[in-house]
Amino acid sequence: MKSVLGILNMQEKNDLIRDLTAARAVEALPFAGRYRLLDFSLSSMVNSRITSVGVMLPDWSRSVLDHIRSGKDWDLARRRGGLAYLPASIDRSDSRVGDLKDLYFNLDYVEFGDKKYVLLANASFVYNIDFTNVLKFLQDNSGDIAIVYYTAKEDAAGKNVVLETSTNGIVTDIAEASSVKKDTKVAMGAYLMPVPTFAYIVRSTYERGGTDFLVDGIIRHAGEYKIMGYGHDGYVAHVDSTDAYYKANRDMLNPATWEELFMGSRTIYTRVKDEVPVQYKDTASVKNSLVANGCIIRGEVENSVIFRGVTVGKGAKVKDCILMQRADVQDGALLENVICDKNVIITKNKWLKGAKTYPYIVTKNIMI
Repeated sequence: MKSVLGILNMQEKNDLIRDLTAARAVEALPFAGRYRLLDFSLSSMVNSRITSVGVMLPDWSRSVLDHIRSGKDWDLARRRGGLAYLPASIDRSDSRVGDLKDLYFNLDYVEFGDKKYVLLANASFVYNIDFTNVLKFLQDNSGDIAIVYYTAKEDAAGKNVVLETSTNGIVTDIAEASSVKKDTKVAMGAYLMPVPTFAYIVRSTYERGGTDFLVDGIIRHAGEYKIMGYGHDGYVAHVDSTDAYYKANRDMLNPATWEELFMGSRTIYTRVKDEVPVQYKDTASVKNSLVANGCIIRGEVENSVIFRGVTVGKGAKVKDCILMQRADVQDGALLENVICDKNVIITKNKWLKGAKTYPYIVTKNIMI
């Protein structure tokens, strides 16, 4: 995969998750106790021996820069290749919104490099995939473009791009859908193709008024190319809404899902932060939960994801919750179906309760 240039796309729309993304990109959301969403696509690239990765910076980029830094934790701090940050376009005369604009203004990074292929991956997906197999699949079938997809296990609402493929993997139909039915093939935001194909689609589509690489680019050029669909059989979650974020975090409490994503030969890397182990006090009770380092637990925690440095006080009860870094749940508080962003303080004896399909959200740096 040394012939492949990776590009990490951080242009996920935040319309349905604004409470958690007011000052950060969707892809930078904390996930599963110690990770960020972008860790999964970035780690999958690195594990596939892609040594040059460009990160398309979102408008809110501070949290992304702070997390990735030099790329050392992903072995991307290299003399040749390694990590490159691709800034958002500053063309104020163009009000179009979408990833195509930023891809267009960073085309020189792709075209003047020494790579033969481009892998563009949406960093708001959770998965662990070997992209080496995708490249081999594309080459073996003499394809022009490979789209990675998964097969939906249940009906789901929300915009997605769905595929139909023939028995030999050729994409016979591709379209944007407002909902997904069970057993439908759904694109998972990863596209592999030769550099000239990528550059032509980006340039021609943008100069004709397009905004979205997949919808305006690949779909509208589908008749010009042999597009292959590569099916991924493992776990996939697309975090494009608050409900999807809540559900995906709770999926991590399933031992089989956790083992697939984190315990195999392909490590999911993240920024290393050395902290003391969790302190479980005499009054603590923890069931079916993820609890990260640096936490102090004195109360009850059940079916929850607890990030680094969280404190749960004596007599407090936390059930079906996501508590991000340095949240402080004080004595006697009760939380159920709640998402607390960073540095939240829930004072003594306060009760907060949401619904499983509509969790209560406490935004960053708030005291209740």
